[in-house]
Amino acid sequence: MGTAVVTGARGIGYEVGRSLARGGVRVIFGVRNLELGERAAKKIRAEYEDADVTCELVDLADLKSVAAFGERMRARHDRLEVLVNNAGVVMPLERETTADGFELHFGTNHLGHFALASALLPLLRAADAPRVVVVGSLAHRRADIDFDDLQAERSYRRIKAYGQSKLATLLFMSELQRRSDAGGWGLISTGAHPGFARTEAISRPDDSYAKRAFSKVMSPLVPTAESAARPIVHAATSTEVTRAGYYGPSGPGEIGGRVGPAKLAVRAQDPALAARMWDVSEALTAVRFAPD
Repeated sequence: MGTAVVTGARGIGYEVGRSLARGGVRVIFGVRNLELGERAAKKIRAEYEDADVTCELVDLADLKSVAAFGERMRARHDRLEVLVNNAGVVMPLERETTADGFELHFGTNHLGHFALASALLPLLRAADAPRVVVVGSLAHRRADIDFDDLQAERSYRRIKAYGQSKLATLLFMSELQRRSDAGGWGLISTGAHPGFARTEAISRPDDSYAKRAFSKVMSPLVPTAESAARPIVHAATSTEVTRAGYYGPSGPGEIGGRVGPAKLAVRAQDPALAARMWDVSEALTAVRFAPD
């Protein structure tokens, strides 16, 4: 079934890679911590004897690291069937920045993956039926793109910053599909969200009393990482996936349940907004999606 790159090897990323490997896909985890990544890969290889799972260094908060990863991949591989843009930052208490000076949510969740998809585009185009899967969030529905303060330099609110980054990823999904269709790139660009998963993002203690209290109450009630990964795996593998389709749990509030079509906010479907976001992202990252 070919080769897949999955960013992030913890929580949902681990479960996505595990499911793909179980189905015979060669999985390459793109991780910023090689020790943790290799531990995850080794665990999957131990569970499935024939699993082909490795990990490679890539820090999505550093565009030089993304470019270097792309160079290594293009040198070592002829094609890539699936790219799953999964890894992300979830609401640090204070504003932080990437190696390139971008607000951490926007720079990692969106710009890092934008640059990664550009770097891997030649490999994707060489495959017969390539897919790019972006991981969205319920948070995108109340978000907007603040072009006047994209980097939250004037005002940082972590919920706003996170939501904006996830809206940006979904705008990228739809614009990538439009450009692929217009340019004959042959891509299926699609997205999925996990609902509300019991992962380290909500279960790891930190210095926030509210977060600890929330974790204690909610963790037993929400889906595990394994079940939360199912919409992403569906987007990456199902023959029923549509171009620019969006998938998630179909239960009440899209928190859990069987996989089905998910609600995409009106702003996430705005072609003018998506085109503007694309142009801004190219300018900020200095990368281009080369037509050849």
